[in-house]
Amino acid sequence: MRNFNLESYLDKIYSTFPETNHQPMIGLTADYSDIDTTIRSVYYRQVVAAGGTPILIPPITDKNTIINTLEHLDGLILTGGGDHNPLWYGEEPSPQLHHINQERDLAELLITRLAYNRQIPILGICRGIQTIAIALGGKVVQDINNTIKHDQNANRSEATHSVAIEKNSTLYNIYHSDILYVNSFHHQAVEKTGSKLKVAAKSSDHIIEAVESNEFKPILGVQWHPEWLGEDGLPIFKWLIEQANHFIKAKDLHNRILTLDSHCDTPMFFPQGVQFGHRDPRILYDLHKMTEGRTDAVTMVAYLPQPKLGETFSSKIDLAGIAKHNPALVTRYPGLQLPNPSLSPTEYADLIFDKIEEIANKKSDYISIARTPQDLYADKRNNRKSIMLGIENGLALNHDLANVKHFAQRGIVYITLCHNGDNDICDSARGCNTHNGVSQFGAQVIQEMNRQGIMIDLSHAGEKSFYDALEISRTPIVCSHSNCKMLCDVPRNLTDEQLRALASKGGVAQITLYHGFLKKEGEASILDAIQHLEHAISIMGIDHVGLGTDFDGDGGVKGIADASELINFTLQLLQRRYSERDIEKIWGGNWLRIMTKVQSLKQ
Repeated sequence: MRNFNLESYLDKIYSTFPETNHQPMIGLTADYSDIDTTIRSVYYRQVVAAGGTPILIPPITDKNTIINTLEHLDGLILTGGGDHNPLWYGEEPSPQLHHINQERDLAELLITRLAYNRQIPILGICRGIQTIAIALGGKVVQDINNTIKHDQNANRSEATHSVAIEKNSTLYNIYHSDILYVNSFHHQAVEKTGSKLKVAAKSSDHIIEAVESNEFKPILGVQWHPEWLGEDGLPIFKWLIEQANHFIKAKDLHNRILTLDSHCDTPMFFPQGVQFGHRDPRILYDLHKMTEGRTDAVTMVAYLPQPKLGETFSSKIDLAGIAKHNPALVTRYPGLQLPNPSLSPTEYADLIFDKIEEIANKKSDYISIARTPQDLYADKRNNRKSIMLGIENGLALNHDLANVKHFAQRGIVYITLCHNGDNDICDSARGCNTHNGVSQFGAQVIQEMNRQGIMIDLSHAGEKSFYDALEISRTPIVCSHSNCKMLCDVPRNLTDEQLRALASKGGVAQITLYHGFLKKEGEASILDAIQHLEHAISIMGIDHVGLGTDFDGDGGVKGIADASELINFTLQLLQRRYSERDIEKIWGGNWLRIMTKVQSLKQ
């Protein structure tokens, strides 16, 4: 007989402390019919059985409601229901289209895209798989031409046909089988996955029955209804809860530690009018993407392309390399010409820093320019993002030693001595051995950088220049965005001997995300970046590595394509069981140790 004494139930809750274990918060999109918002109870019962806490999400398009909801979610389930309006994927309705639900479409497409941008684990069921596909650039067939029956009138808990599961897919890892018996109640299906998804399962008549992320993200969509399949459907919900728990750990870790990316080239686009306070698709770093990726700080550089022999510096930036990863920039900014192409290298660098300061001043509640590690930690305590300033190519000094002090007073933290070509300071990895290493002027520059408390960056430097600088500098050297030559044999990468020498002098090598420095053939991914990181650790030790993405300077690979995806780097490290202390070192602790030392020796 049921006990109707409320106090006895409360006593059971309060009999232990803590009262309950933390469970991931899983949002479930709800249906809308007439005046009611509804959801089948089997959805939230499966979430509870899998170890999650279900939260129902009404179909609302209000921006603040969606964003505040996502802020509290650790996972998202897109539930089943009626058809989507085909206008969302550029088609007119076919005669076979059933009832669409105008209350749900936009609300669910918005929440899916925003959850995707925030790296929130997503599970789509029936209509939900179609929602994922439409939101991420795929298409839905309005009425499938099939040879087996997909719209059943059987009990919903009854399996009615089989699906073939792709090997090495998420579904295969969940069920450890290449055949699964499912229950389907649909006449629509995913027709095209788009570039962000891939097929995970098909029925015998080749209808796409499951999709998953093509970018190493926790996104899974199934056309059947695992919520009705009891124990047989539960593993899919347990997968989502597991991914949500990983996400919680990564978020909590980012809340506790400082995360710093040592190199990006985004400022070259600031004179073109990009808006750092918008989620601007033309650039890989902005305030929204930093927030979504839960990144605290980034060093933004004034990048100066090295003139060819006999040419003079021009502020026109060559987009040939950048076009490989961000063709939209080439379309929007053909030639990327600054207003005044006759600027000197020093004037150009100052213009870039002026633009960064303008951005920081406009959004001073949310971002500031940091000059020391103490500034970075103060910004984190005050919930602000930080930009540090750097120079990529000592050409900016314009052969004037006094400009080292000038830029130090502007607050730069490092100078990359050269770029792709020899300059008056040193020879480049892609140069022609003009000085046989560091020039006489270059030695003076290094010594003056030591005096001014500026870090010396040897990314792009030739091997002889690298070893010369190690000997000349009285402070540790950094490589702000460099990879391992043992894994990708290009001149720009560091040999194992260089890595050892760098570590022996107390320096750091920051793994970068340019595909050509990660992998000579094929498409590079976040897994290749982790492989380079772990090789560097095996040679140098955990105290001498970090991350410098080179975003907007050709950097960005599948799985970590822009700043919104940087938390995926942490997820990969957690998956490999790196400790919190080691992740903190990789995410900037090692870099800041050197910055502190360099700045403390300033004369």
